[in-house]
Amino acid sequence: MNNSNKKHRKSIRAEWWDYGWNGAYFITICTKDRQHFFGKIENKKMSLSSAGVIADVLWHQIPFHHSFVELGEFIVMPNHVHGVLILDKPKKEIEEIENDNRMPVEKRLEEGQGKNTVSSIIGSYKSAVTKNVNRLGLESEWQFRFHDHIIRNEKSYQRISNYILTNVDNWEDDKFFG
Repeated sequence: MNNSNKKHRKSIRAEWWDYGWNGAYFITICTKDRQHFFGKIENKKMSLSSAGVIADVLWHQIPFHHSFVELGEFIVMPNHVHGVLILDKPKKEIEEIENDNRMPVEKRLEEGQGKNTVSSIIGSYKSAVTKNVNRLGLESEWQFRFHDHIIRNEKSYQRISNYILTNVDNWEDDKFFG
């Protein structure tokens, strides 16, 4: 297979970090063009559409499909989801990742390495939501990429968890509102 015509997108991930490492990650995934596929907020209460229910249920299924993943706070909003993924791999898994890290990140990505990384988990989640939404003839489409933030300490974890929990209450002031 000739990859010379393949477009290369610059990664928006931190180059100094391996997203397969143990840690907590704040994830935001938006719908394409920030369309309100997942429901609406009325009187500070989120009312999920059928597509929103699928997005909600499948997020909570992630630990059943990806080893060593725990979930923190999560919310489905009209045009995006926020959640915390926690990778907690045993020492043996971490050693295997470190051995793989002798290869440059770009080369690992080209060769499709990175099982149980944040990107592979989110990719699987987005794919599962899309497959189930399409199967039911519903309308929904994801933005191509997603945003992540590596949570570095307990104070940050608590601030992010609170942000997720109060996201519906603050919808009209949210940058995704509209």
